[in-house]
Amino acid sequence: MMKKKRDAPKRAATAKAWAGRFQERTDQLVEAFTVSVAIDQRLYVHDIQGSIAHCKTLEKARVFSSRETKTIVRGLESVKAELDRGRFTFTPQDEDIHMAIERRLTELIGPLGGKLHTGRSRNDQVALDVRLYLRDHLDRLMEQCTELQRVLLAKAKANSTIVMPGYTHLQRAQPVLFAHHLLAYLEMIERDKGRVRDARTRLNVMPLGSGALAGTNYPVDRAYTAKLLGFSVVTANSMDAVSDRDFMIEVVSALSILMMHLSRLSEELIIWASQEFNFVDLPDAFCTGSSMMPQKKNPDIPELVRGKTGRVYGHLMNLLVMLKALPLTYNRDLQEDKPALFDALDTTTSSLQVMTELMRRLNVNREALSDALEHSGFLATELADYLVERGVPFREAHGITGRIVRAALEKNRELTDFTLDELRAFSNRIETGVLARLTVSSAIDHKRQIGGTARARVDQRIKELDRLLG
Repeated sequence: MMKKKRDAPKRAATAKAWAGRFQERTDQLVEAFTVSVAIDQRLYVHDIQGSIAHCKTLEKARVFSSRETKTIVRGLESVKAELDRGRFTFTPQDEDIHMAIERRLTELIGPLGGKLHTGRSRNDQVALDVRLYLRDHLDRLMEQCTELQRVLLAKAKANSTIVMPGYTHLQRAQPVLFAHHLLAYLEMIERDKGRVRDARTRLNVMPLGSGALAGTNYPVDRAYTAKLLGFSVVTANSMDAVSDRDFMIEVVSALSILMMHLSRLSEELIIWASQEFNFVDLPDAFCTGSSMMPQKKNPDIPELVRGKTGRVYGHLMNLLVMLKALPLTYNRDLQEDKPALFDALDTTTSSLQVMTELMRRLNVNREALSDALEHSGFLATELADYLVERGVPFREAHGITGRIVRAALEKNRELTDFTLDELRAFSNRIETGVLARLTVSSAIDHKRQIGGTARARVDQRIKELDRLLG
């Protein structure tokens, strides 16, 4: 845990890096209100990474000597080691992680530490740090998405023969393979990965060298800095570079859609795990009980994921509203971008992790799913299509089938209980083969088109996904 020195406010106020122009010490209320180091200290690795690249660029521009560069780089590596080990001591003068690192660097190597900020503003420094941070974390997020896909695929393969009711409006509609249902979420996550990948591509632009807003007076080679930091291109406009937060909005938008998909899966698990459905059994380790009712097994994890989805949506709206009226270029409002971004990323990451493990250990109740297929009303579409195949216009076939369904309801019978003669009383286009068509197996296997629920199609897609996901 990082330590915090309890220096007197008066001492801290006299040490601000920008204090030269001011006659009054910063009010203690302002100190407390503006400090951000508790939030942005997670950027320290990327801040030091950017500072080392900046230092080497200044050496290339002959602003620093080789000896100065080596001293500064060694000092920065020492600061990073302290932060890595939790031995870094923060002081009240540390407004943010950037100033904390610079302050400690100066303590370690002397006045030379004050040269590091040459040709750089916190404006382009922060813009760089967040891009570096997001690059790393989005790579890990995509790996997590892939792991959830692998778990869904494994669960689909293990239950590839199970049939379940498919639903529209939460009403039984048509039979589908349980694996087909699970693979729908795998397809959603694949799109999520695409959005995250696209966002990462667009944020991979190097802003350092933009200064506070107008650029820098020093002959820095920005392409060289970009190469050191692994950026493909540099920003083309210094004013845009320091004020741009589009990449944050795009990332949180992608996270919001990902959370929406996790929430939809959570909602289905909550329904399926209820006693009314009993399609699945959630692992005990991912549920809680009731403090009053001993029999309860509550689906807390999917409920929390469903609830946390709104939290991520709120962060997206927070960023959009914060930026909607900001004039160019930098405004202190932008300090509030990081709490929204970081919490959205943390929330999505933890939700992905917990849902992946829950799905890995999910138990499927095959008997309950089989029992749910006993009521054959959802084979009505098969009968309508059967009539169409025999030359009946679909609207007419729909009406004939609807009348048969109504008769079944009035007589408290299933569609499959009707004899051939009884069915022919509704249409002479109904022939002997109709009874073979009105089965769950037939209904499944007739959906042979690409994307359908036929066993052959689902098996083929499972093989494709096996190759895709490795």
